[in-house]
Amino acid sequence: MGKLVIFNHPLMHHKLSIIRDEKTGTKDFRETVSEIGMLMAYEITRDLPTVKIDVKTPVGVAHCEQLKKEVVIVPILRAGLGMVDGITKLIPTAKVGHVGLYRDEKTLEPHEYYAKFPPCITEASVLVVDPMLATGGSACHAIDVLKRRGVTDIVYVGLVGAPEGVARLQKEHPDVDIFLAALDEKLNDACYIVPGLGDCGDRLFGTK
Repeated sequence: MGKLVIFNHPLMHHKLSIIRDEKTGTKDFRETVSEIGMLMAYEITRDLPTVKIDVKTPVGVAHCEQLKKEVVIVPILRAGLGMVDGITKLIPTAKVGHVGLYRDEKTLEPHEYYAKFPPCITEASVLVVDPMLATGGSACHAIDVLKRRGVTDIVYVGLVGAPEGVARLQKEHPDVDIFLAALDEKLNDACYIVPGLGDCGDRLFGTK
């Protein structure tokens, strides 16, 4: 079973209070989501594999380490885009793929409409990024898409999760680690996370 990590960091707690607030406008919401993504990426990448190399400095030779694998960020469109800038500020060499999903309003199941990935993705460390882990349907579907393309090194990165979504992701993809800034109480009848932060995509892009 992959690990479940709920971050306990004062800066994340502070920034979560900003994006949860219904009075927070689009600009501050977007910037804060990006900042949380960067904070999370620092911890998530702690265990990335490295290789030892020797580097010639102006005064000698240093025994150093570099990342062994490429890092690929795969946001689930559209809300996942809000976390990409923060993560790439920390890992500027990261490549970015995309998975586009929409949710059937009756069945609430995800349907894929777009998928494009860098050529290196099968050998890369892949971060699947989506702010809200609600039912878990979109996350599971996106990971299915990646696994069908031969990707084996995958973690999920989200801001806020519900127990229902965590349980589904752990059941369908027990090999995938889950990283969340917060784990909330439940889903409501409309499958929104409670207390959550509303529709993350709409708040990021000002569409409501």
